[in-house]
Amino acid sequence: MQQPLSPSGPTGASGASTRPKATRAQFLACDDRDMLRAARDLTRDLATARGEIYWLDLIASAGIGYGAMAGAILVSSVPLAVLLGLVSALALYRALMFIHELTHVHRDALPGFRLGWNALVGVPLLTPSFMYEGVHTLHHKRTQYGTVEDPEYLPLALMKPWSLPLFVLIALLAPVALLFRFAVLVPLGAILPPVRRMVWQRFSALSINPQFRRRPPEGEMRSRVFWQETCGAVWAWVLIGSMFALGWRPILIALAVVSFTATLNQLRTLVAHLWENEGEPMTVTAQFLDSVNVPPPGPIAEIWAPVGLRYHALHHLMPSMPYHSLPEAHRRLSDHLGLESTYQGANHPGLVVLVGRIARSTMGRGRG
Repeated sequence: MQQPLSPSGPTGASGASTRPKATRAQFLACDDRDMLRAARDLTRDLATARGEIYWLDLIASAGIGYGAMAGAILVSSVPLAVLLGLVSALALYRALMFIHELTHVHRDALPGFRLGWNALVGVPLLTPSFMYEGVHTLHHKRTQYGTVEDPEYLPLALMKPWSLPLFVLIALLAPVALLFRFAVLVPLGAILPPVRRMVWQRFSALSINPQFRRRPPEGEMRSRVFWQETCGAVWAWVLIGSMFALGWRPILIALAVVSFTATLNQLRTLVAHLWENEGEPMTVTAQFLDSVNVPPPGPIAEIWAPVGLRYHALHHLMPSMPYHSLPEAHRRLSDHLGLESTYQGANHPGLVVLVGRIARSTMGRGRG
């Protein structure tokens, strides 16, 4: 096994590293303890979630999203409707991504935020927080990341070429599938326990691993699931009933907006990791290097990876760090560890480069 790269070292005349980036394979057996120690020590003062930032960001994103959707429904100009629909999709995408924060921020840090998020975003988009809570944390477990027990991991870089477009495009069907789940399967499951068990195990988690089966909810989660599913089922039938009162146009536009949002999130998921693990347990450093940061410069990543998700690898080092603190944490670690550090191995230039990397890997598998 190669030795871990040092926190500092020689650079080229331009200041760029003269060594290749650290790779996951270098750290399958041991961690870079200097990096882990720096991540802990340099960011302690950044760990407090600021409620005013969360609430303002959420309300603004949801307000713009629903306002633009209403505009897309009401205007007669097709180009303007498309433009407003795009704005709506991007704003609601940002609002939706706060579900990721809900799973990590301590429940007492943001009083009322879970309820507010579910009322504004989770239930209206038929993606209440129970579909992520208790699921996403499994993805962060030291012994489960990248294994068959990880609900959010597939070795996509090691699969066949056709798997990538299928992985992204299947998200187009997400709004219809969610509508069917809440409008049909939830009421049916209330009557038929076998249906209820099947729906819970297989269709109640935002997972990408087809082998994942969710365990029954326990404790306070049971009550939370009941109320969120009940509200979701009622809202699903309100949406269906709206077709008779308002016609097809509003719900078709809403479904199109949410479909675009789901597809964009699936594309982000495609490049959130390098997907190069074949199922073995990994060190924290190896997990970090199998994950992706897309740091500045450039504002584009903030659009397709909002709410701190452009620092996804850093998030795997510090899962509880609030999203608004990640840019400063990244700056501190980059300055302290330097261009020759392991930390730089998780930094990547952008979406297109990452998609190309995974595509080349699958093409190699296709020829094999």
